[in-house]
Amino acid sequence: MLTLAVGTYLIRLAGPLLRTRITFPPGAERLLDVSAVVLLTALVAVTALTEGGGPADAARPAGVLVAGVLAWRKAPFMAIVLAAAATTALLRLL
Repeated sequence: MLTLAVGTYLIRLAGPLLRTRITFPPGAERLLDVSAVVLLTALVAVTALTEGGGPADAARPAGVLVAGVLAWRKAPFMAIVLAAAATTALLRLL
């Protein structure tokens, strides 16, 4: 556990320390910027569309969709969570 903690700390520390020493071509920098969004989108898609190794019910993707729209509209975080949970719960109730 201690080895993992130290390794994680060193990897996180390497970013700020090496930021000025390593330069990337402009194309690679754009790719790195976009890759974070793609990775998070893939994580949300897998989490929203699967449950226990199989497909999720229709309520979960609907709740994630509501949360995504509200986040895009810059709603407060608590309102996003409550609206997504309410949407999912109401659809499952029906």
